[in-house]
Amino acid sequence: MTSPRRDPAFSLEALPVPMVFATHRIIRDVNRSFAEAFGYEPEELRGRSFNMLYPRLNDFVMVGDLWRTNLAGGRSYTDERVMRKRDGTLFWCHVRGRSMIEADPFSEALYCFDPLTRPVHRAGLGLTDRQRQIVTLVTLGKTNTEIATEIGLSPRSVETHRYRILHRLGLRNTAELVAWFSGQHSS
Repeated sequence: MTSPRRDPAFSLEALPVPMVFATHRIIRDVNRSFAEAFGYEPEELRGRSFNMLYPRLNDFVMVGDLWRTNLAGGRSYTDERVMRKRDGTLFWCHVRGRSMIEADPFSEALYCFDPLTRPVHRAGLGLTDRQRQIVTLVTLGKTNTEIATEIGLSPRSVETHRYRILHRLGLRNTAELVAWFSGQHSS
């Protein structure tokens, strides 16, 4: 009996979606689709920190905290966030990732970045880092208690933050917040 034939090599370049392989949040390999989404050539990104693709250092740190919690144990994780192209243009991305090492989520991870056509509203960028973190978790369907556990606050503090976010954005409820996040403002 012969063994099944295996492909001699696997390459990110062969994949039709924007993919990146990273170790400890340093980009090790990318395909052309990923590089083009950010306005770079693949070789310009290899060996560089993901930090260069975020609007601000605080965004990079906040997302790292979220992913460290959610990628642990070899789980996959997804979220949506604002990223920065080479020319400074901000755009929304749907990001999916999976750690390859259960005990150390960032040691080896594979990510897919799908650019979204949703406009970036400056009002949303005016939220505090903590408020944006909470909005992201709310839109992922997490409860106040789940959010509180994840980011180290009390459920009451999360509730207060949510109230202030709604007030600042002129929204009435969580459904409107999710619609706002999706770029479909509700009346």
